[in-house]
Amino acid sequence: MYKNYLKIAWRSLWKNKGYSALNIFGLAIGITCASLILLWVEDELSFDSSFPKPDQVYYVPTNQLYEGEWRTFYQATPGPLAKVMKDEIPGIVGSARTMAEDLLFEVGNNSINRYGRFADSDFLDMFGLTMVEGRLEYAFNKPNGIIISEETANSLYGEGTSVLDKIVRVNNENNFIITGVFENLPTNVSYSFDWVAPFEILVADRPWMTEYGNNFSDTFVELSPEADFEAVDAKVREILPAKTGDDETIAFLHPMKDWYLRSNFEGGKQVGGQIVYVRLFALIAIIILLIACINFMNLSTARSEKRANEVGVRKVLGSGKGTLISQFMAEALITATFAAAVSILFLLILIPQFNLLIEKQLELRLFEITHLLCLLGITLICGVLAGWYPAFYLSSFKPIAVLKGVRSTEGSASRIRKGLVITQFTVSIVFIISTIIVYQQVNHVKNRDLGFEKENLIRLPVNGDVIKNFDPIQQDMIASGRIENIGLVNSQVLSGGNNGSGFQWPGGTDTEDVLISFREISSGFFETAGMKIIEGRGFGDDIDNANNNILITETFAKLMGEGSALGKTVRRDDDAFTVIGVVKDYLYGDMYGTSDPVMFFNYHDDARFLYVRTKPDMALSETLATMESVMKKHNPAFPFEYQFVDQAFDARFKSEKLVGSLSKIFALIAIIISCLGLFGLAAYTAEQRKKEIGVRKVLGSSVSGIVRLLSKDFLRLVIIALLIATPIAWWFMQNWLESFAYRIEIDWWVFALAGIAAICIALLTVSFQAVKAAVANPVKSLRTE
Repeated sequence: MYKNYLKIAWRSLWKNKGYSALNIFGLAIGITCASLILLWVEDELSFDSSFPKPDQVYYVPTNQLYEGEWRTFYQATPGPLAKVMKDEIPGIVGSARTMAEDLLFEVGNNSINRYGRFADSDFLDMFGLTMVEGRLEYAFNKPNGIIISEETANSLYGEGTSVLDKIVRVNNENNFIITGVFENLPTNVSYSFDWVAPFEILVADRPWMTEYGNNFSDTFVELSPEADFEAVDAKVREILPAKTGDDETIAFLHPMKDWYLRSNFEGGKQVGGQIVYVRLFALIAIIILLIACINFMNLSTARSEKRANEVGVRKVLGSGKGTLISQFMAEALITATFAAAVSILFLLILIPQFNLLIEKQLELRLFEITHLLCLLGITLICGVLAGWYPAFYLSSFKPIAVLKGVRSTEGSASRIRKGLVITQFTVSIVFIISTIIVYQQVNHVKNRDLGFEKENLIRLPVNGDVIKNFDPIQQDMIASGRIENIGLVNSQVLSGGNNGSGFQWPGGTDTEDVLISFREISSGFFETAGMKIIEGRGFGDDIDNANNNILITETFAKLMGEGSALGKTVRRDDDAFTVIGVVKDYLYGDMYGTSDPVMFFNYHDDARFLYVRTKPDMALSETLATMESVMKKHNPAFPFEYQFVDQAFDARFKSEKLVGSLSKIFALIAIIISCLGLFGLAAYTAEQRKKEIGVRKVLGSSVSGIVRLLSKDFLRLVIIALLIATPIAWWFMQNWLESFAYRIEIDWWVFALAGIAAICIALLTVSFQAVKAAVANPVKSLRTE
């Protein structure tokens, strides 16, 4: 019996190649789109899953109270916290301080920069590193021991070379002994590293790291499997106030499973993160599949007139409704199977391009059981969802009526088909509106006044002899005629950097509770960054920093009350600083918010970054070559590395840009599938009304009049879809925008533009079938009358 079903189904599909191809193509697009999204979702959900203790290892951020508001900070725990938590809190069996750095590794003439961590020994066991060489428990037995990743070892010594106990030169200053090599970490980890060295190396010449008053460390802890998280977390929250007497800084536990997906905090409480986009795109995958199935339904029912006689004959010959339903469901499942096969081909073609868009390395891995079952599940669901309505609808035809050529109009079926088209276009219009608003929001923020000029600005790391040779480096670069200025600073322009509180100044109230950011700069930094001094002067005339002169931002100046801030004194403990200038506010940290007040010091011995402003009319390649030659001359031990600030700025909008790009793709796919569905309904309507059209033509109706007659009903459907989509899109995008402090207002024209686009697309789709029906010979449609 089932063999017969399949045989008949195949014959029916082959007989109607055009409609079959449209069905298969529509479903294939939906399955392909959903599969790409689900591969991305799988990768997002798998972050940090490679570590063996995801339910036991926790990161320790701190909540700090400033001006009555709790703010959450990473890399903000004091050095002693890790040990005291392990010693005093039951349930904590491991703890580690860590601090991330870039180090230059040198072996002979080979030198590479690698990012890694100084860490306590418990860190190695927490993250369960798999050793390729050496043993994990012996990694830190030597005070200058270091373990490196397999990729780092291969880059330094070549593949297949044993590196255990070899000596590597680090930062052209110290020698480290390689005590082990660990397997490369996957790309989907929150805290990546290529080397780990003992934390005590840092503490040796930095005694402030052992004090509670300095928050600088990434701290990790491991709980025993039997530990009660709530109880341990409560103890962790109590420990800093108990040790410091300060109840305005509270540590807490952040689970490994939340490091990537739920890393956003407001008011000291978790408010989401990347999980929002994961859920959103998973929902979109389902919606895309649904509209692909709707397309199948409409195209199948559009063929109902041609299948009616077949159904009538088969019922007369004894086929029951159940048999016919099974037959039509078999056709739907075969169509879905072909669609899945086509989608595999699409996926193989599209995954490389999709990877470029999302900046990942996704693989289809079709023969993995989970991926295979997922594809089979999608195929089965599509077949059942797409086939049930046509199957029940076609099997309900009355044999006497259809064999006589008399078909009563089934109002409920017509309403369902129109409702499906409305649903498709509602989704399409929502996607169009969302795409426009996401694009507007990203550009709104990217084009705001930053307070500095990011174009033609290049950032270099400070290492080796850069600070010592800063003056000759500056002279040689400017003398080249390609560089306008250079400057040193202790923090990146775009980042939050160092900060603190406890300051006092005249004209302010509760000043000690205000969080102030610190910038230690060279005198030419403002000109280099393109920052504007709006009052007073810069550091150019200061011979040294003996007078403790400072510049402050506008926001800071406003906190000092009315009148000019120039000449006022800012105090902290026994230190006093005199304001000599006010700098226009500039944006750093949260690109969508406002930035904290900033103090600038004329001091750059601890600078970490060198900024270079290039002349815009010069060839970039030649300018970079000039910079490289100067840096090689004065800092020969280190490779020339750089980053364009405008590119770093654009990278801050990675998630938003991804949402915008995917929204455009989803809108296009939804429109294509919706148009296929509309095409099907137009074909069905034209088929149903062909005799009416023939009569009208005989009575003198023009082609344009008939086209308008057939098109107006579909236009009505699109307008209804627009009315439904508008409030849905407004509500959804308004909620999305509320997560940004700096955001656009939604304009009415966005909805009008989306509606006009949808109407034009619908009319173009319908017009093909309408014109085809209007120009048909009326004799053919009326010959049976």
